[in-house]
Amino acid sequence: MRGRSRRSPLVALTAALLTVLAFSGVASAHGAVGGGIEAPIPLRLLYAGAGGTVAVTAGWLAVGERTGKTEAGAPSFRIPFWFAQALRNVGRTLGLCAFVAVLLWGVVGQQIQSENVATVLFWPVWLKGLGLVAAVAGSPWRLLSPWRTVYLGLARLEGEPPAVFGAYPERLGEWPAVVGFALLVGITENLTLLPRSPRLTAALVAAYALVMIVGALACGPTWLYRADALSVLYRLLGRVAPLSVSAEDHGYRLSLRAPWQACTRPVADTSTAAFVVLVLYTVSFDGLTNTRAFREVLASMPTDLGPTPAGVALYLVGFALFLGSYWVAVALVDRLGDGETTTHTATRGTAIVFAASLLPIAAAYEVAHTYPFVLRNLGVLTELATGGVLAPNPVAGVPLSVFWGSQVLLVVAGHLVAVVAAHTVAIESYGRRGGRRAHVPLVVVMVGYTVLSLWIISQPVVN
Repeated sequence: MRGRSRRSPLVALTAALLTVLAFSGVASAHGAVGGGIEAPIPLRLLYAGAGGTVAVTAGWLAVGERTGKTEAGAPSFRIPFWFAQALRNVGRTLGLCAFVAVLLWGVVGQQIQSENVATVLFWPVWLKGLGLVAAVAGSPWRLLSPWRTVYLGLARLEGEPPAVFGAYPERLGEWPAVVGFALLVGITENLTLLPRSPRLTAALVAAYALVMIVGALACGPTWLYRADALSVLYRLLGRVAPLSVSAEDHGYRLSLRAPWQACTRPVADTSTAAFVVLVLYTVSFDGLTNTRAFREVLASMPTDLGPTPAGVALYLVGFALFLGSYWVAVALVDRLGDGETTTHTATRGTAIVFAASLLPIAAAYEVAHTYPFVLRNLGVLTELATGGVLAPNPVAGVPLSVFWGSQVLLVVAGHLVAVVAAHTVAIESYGRRGGRRAHVPLVVVMVGYTVLSLWIISQPVVN
C-alpha cells in the first residue's frame, strides 16, 4: 500500500496528460510565431476535456488514501564545496557582466530594440529566461544578482553587512516585492513601450539596482531577499523545480524531488500569498494583452484615459478579481474543513497555507507562454554578441502545432501538479474526511484557471 501511494500521483498525471493528447484546438504559440492553427474539433471540447481532467484527477485523489507526500531516499549526489564556490564566483561575475552590458549598450548602442544587447538581454533572456531556469532547476538569483554582489563587496570593505537603520522591518513582509513586480512586469513590460527602448531599459535597470542597493544598505541583506521582486519571483518558481539543493558539511547536496513537494509548505505570510496570486495573474495577463479580446476591451475604455492608464486600470481590476476569487475559495476551504464558522484570521492563515499550491499553475503557464520567446532571443543575443558570426534560431522550422501541443501539455500538467499539492495540504490540515470536502473550492478555482489559460493560448496573436 505504501509503494502504491507513493507512485499514484505520478500515475494520475501520466494518464491525465495522455488523455489531453486526444484533444485539439487553436493555438497562437505566443512568443513563437503569430497566427493560429485550425482545430479539428471545437475549442469547447478542449476546455471541457482539460478542465474535466483536472477535476477527475482531484476526485481520484480523494477516493482512497492518496497524497502527494513522498518518502525519503530520493536520488541525490554531493556537490564538493570547492566546486560550489567556483560556481558562485562564476555566477557573480556573469551577473555583473550582464548588468554592465545592459547599462553600456543601452546608452551607446543602436537604439533599435532587436539590434541592441540591452533590450534583447534584459527582457527576454534575463527576466523571462531566469524564470524558466528557476522552474526547472531552482532559483539562480543568489548567484547572479548583481545588486547582491555589489552589496556583498561593500560588506567586505566594511567588515560586516551594513544596515544603517537596523534590521529589515518584519511588518513590511514582501509587500515591496509585490509593488515592484506589479510595476516592473505587470505594468512596464506589458503595458508600456519602454521595453522597446534600449536607453530607457538601461535607465530602468539602473534605477532598480539603485533602489535595491540603497535598501540593502539601510535595512541589511534581508532587503535583497524579501523586497527584491526578482528574488521573490525566482525563489517561488523554484519551489516547482524537480531539483533541490541543500547545504551540508563541507559541501552541498543536489536531490531530485516531486514537483509538488515544496508546494505543500506554507508561504511566509499574507504578503507572499498575495505575491503568488499576483504572479499567477500576471502571467495570464501577459498572454491576454496579445489577444483581440483584450484590445477590444481596451478600445472601449473612456478615450480621455489613454491606452496605458486604461490598461493599468484593467490590470488592477483583474488582479483584484483573482485575489478575491482566491480569498473566497480559501474561506470556503476553511469552512468546509473545520465545519465551523470561518473568521478573517482563520481565512488569512488558510490563504498562507494553500498559496504555494498555486505555484505549479503559474510556473507551467510561464514556461508554456515564454519558452519560444526566450529561445528565439537567445539566438538573437548570440548573433549580437558574436558580431553575426553565429546566428542560431532554435525555433526556426518548428511547426506551430508542436508549440501548441507543448503549451497545452504544460498548462494541464501544471494544474494537475497544483491539484496534488492542494489535496496534500488539505489532508494534512483537516484530516482525510475534512480534507476531501475542503479541497473542493480550490478544485473549482483551478478548473477555472485551466480553462482561462487554455483560452488565452488559443487566441490568435494581435501585434
